[in-house]
Amino acid sequence: MALTGGAARCQYLAVFVDGRILPVAGARLVDERKIRLDLGGGGSIVVPLTRLDRVIEDEVEAKPEPIAKPTCPPGFADEALPPRTPFAAEIVAASRAADLNPRLVAAVAQAESGFNPWAVSRVGAGGLMQLMPSVWIEERLANPYEVRSNLAGGCSHLRKLLDRFGDLALALAAYNAGVAVVERSRGMPDYRETRGFVRQVLGRFCPGRVGEAGAVPPRL
Repeated sequence: MALTGGAARCQYLAVFVDGRILPVAGARLVDERKIRLDLGGGGSIVVPLTRLDRVIEDEVEAKPEPIAKPTCPPGFADEALPPRTPFAAEIVAASRAADLNPRLVAAVAQAESGFNPWAVSRVGAGGLMQLMPSVWIEERLANPYEVRSNLAGGCSHLRKLLDRFGDLALALAAYNAGVAVVERSRGMPDYRETRGFVRQVLGRFCPGRVGEAGAVPPRL
């Protein structure tokens, strides 16, 4: 989204890796290393992508309903993925290394990229697991679009979030919205995009045992 002059309503939240959260009117990649954040009062700033955790829509659910805790354990289980799951062998290998259930990882990849290894969001998240550059660097990925590397980095990142929050739903919320958003919310954030993502992933990973999967708004 580009500003056309004057003030604009802030529709998004730029969540930084250092814990800051900045309301912005829009965001657009400048190049593979930088992003322009349009400010609600007019003007813009350009920041390195490595400083951003996520950019999410600043829209909350009017009456957020609780998201049921899934009963399916997130740890690795030697179970076959559904037939015709793309990159099934690679998903199982990365899941095993991070002690995550392959069905959970497949659900995240489907929700994030539709299993497209070349997917790139308008704010720089890339690959099957839609990793931001801050994650690429932390996970030391030489090629974040290579399927095995992207899955390994995404699984490692999700495992760290799961260990940090001790709750799968909160870990998925942090994967979508950033750590700072979950910590400031002191629980599940009320943001529509994030809650929709969590419901969608849990609904695919643990069908019939969580709240109904919701649609996820398009990523900025």
